[in-house]
Amino acid sequence: MMADVTAILIDLITQSLTEMGKERGVNLDDLPEVHLERPKREDQGDWATNVAMQACKVLGQKPRDLALDLVERLKSDIHIKSVEVAGPGFINFFLADQWIGSVVSSVLKAGDNYGRCDLGKGRKVQVEFVSANPTGPLHVGHGRGAAVGDIIGNILSFAGWSVQKEYYVNDAGLQMSNLGKSTQSRYFELLGRGSEAPFPDDGYKGDYIYDLARALIEKEGESLLDRSLEDSLPFFTEYSCGVILEGIKKDLNRFGVKFDRWFSEKTLYTDKLVQNAVSTLNDRGYTYEDGGAIWFRSTDFGDDKDRVLFRSNGVPTYFASDVAYHKNKFDRGFDRVIDVWGADHHGYVPRMRAAIEALGKSSDDFTVALIQFVNLLRDGDQVSMSTRSGQFVTLSDVIDEVGIDATRYYFVMRRSDSHLDFDLELAKRESSDNPVFYVQYANARMSSIIRTLEERGIDFPDEGDLNEEHLNSPEEKKLVTRLSMFPEEVEKAASELAPHRIVNYLHDLAGDFHSFYNAHRVLDEDPRRASRILLIKASRIVLSNGLRILGISAPDRM
Repeated sequence: MMADVTAILIDLITQSLTEMGKERGVNLDDLPEVHLERPKREDQGDWATNVAMQACKVLGQKPRDLALDLVERLKSDIHIKSVEVAGPGFINFFLADQWIGSVVSSVLKAGDNYGRCDLGKGRKVQVEFVSANPTGPLHVGHGRGAAVGDIIGNILSFAGWSVQKEYYVNDAGLQMSNLGKSTQSRYFELLGRGSEAPFPDDGYKGDYIYDLARALIEKEGESLLDRSLEDSLPFFTEYSCGVILEGIKKDLNRFGVKFDRWFSEKTLYTDKLVQNAVSTLNDRGYTYEDGGAIWFRSTDFGDDKDRVLFRSNGVPTYFASDVAYHKNKFDRGFDRVIDVWGADHHGYVPRMRAAIEALGKSSDDFTVALIQFVNLLRDGDQVSMSTRSGQFVTLSDVIDEVGIDATRYYFVMRRSDSHLDFDLELAKRESSDNPVFYVQYANARMSSIIRTLEERGIDFPDEGDLNEEHLNSPEEKKLVTRLSMFPEEVEKAASELAPHRIVNYLHDLAGDFHSFYNAHRVLDEDPRRASRILLIKASRIVLSNGLRILGISAPDRM
């Protein structure tokens, strides 16, 4: 595997540095760890290292001179075609052609597992995402959070973590009360007694509230009119929450997002978890009373001000329930907790991090991935997405228009913390201008070639037919190099929680394949045909693995 080649290079460099250290009588523990990186330009080689600049002080030599000494010790190895020194002391490696066969063979042998790594070492990580209040259907902003969170979970799983995906159901508090009052008001209105239940100032105005009320009339008739507003409100609230939550679950399931657990905020109170969490903070000396309220000393951990946990009237704050929820996460044995939040929650991160530290956990085990706003465009005009005004486009609407694959792909095309313009018309276009079509079409082309072999009765080559000397054109080398980069892209995407890295990689892989396909007649009778077919099979494996991580289909025909 290419990973084996890099390990060999690192080992060779490390051995040479160790020899130089022994020759000069230095403490070998002071020598730096060797790391390889991809050069910025293709003409700078396959791999590069700056270890000479890191080790120069320990070995008492100028960086470039040290690099030249290392090159002399390394250049005779069979894995290296050539090696050169660049700039102040970078060492660039050009690999021998035998690595081509190594890469293709590694992909073919690993199959669906190619690209997996053990970064997580089986540790438990919880990824909590979407967690939209069940006060209305999911809009496209929620959809981006759903795609990002789901794919982060997939990437971490592929990178060796034991992943649990969770949805935190905000089914308690003022917003739920407003939802219940909204449905209650529409129920009375539809039955001709609207003046008895005025619509709340902070109510939810979408047409879906009327739909809830109509369904309730069909179910309960006019029976709720005889009860006082206060007495019937819990029923309206629970009913509305339940129906909306079922709709959310249906939309997410359709979107390919499945949660391992749905956690109810109500249980934080019924199980006394909020009081327990605040008591823990108190026992650790991080709470105090002022003005009848209970405060958390979050400034002890770098927050800009202390935060209220219980108001003077004894009612817990939303922050208090968040503290309890995150304590519960770690109490369940997760080694790491990842929250996917909207960018408008940026200011909330320091206080949450402070609470986790105050509870005795490491803030390094808590990560927040922020999701920026989605600008949904239709004919050049931005579409409003305000839940309460009802002027919004739902996730379901977008899926209906452009499909699941395009929706997921577009949501993670950019860094999650950058704004995203979602062009609906482009997402539907069947051309190379549409990035998801461009990538999926590459897979369809690969499948077509393999299918044509079968139709022509040509035996499919086995791995023993692979000859790296038959894959040495510029297009073939570039495609093989791209295949070799997949494991490191998975590791980087997992380390950075960056789904867009997989998207960018697949787009580049598709481009390299299209260039290879356009330059070579793969199915013609030719001694190179067997090796090229195996290269195509390897390419399809890697492309399919990447699409599987993204939760996007790999069509055989388009």
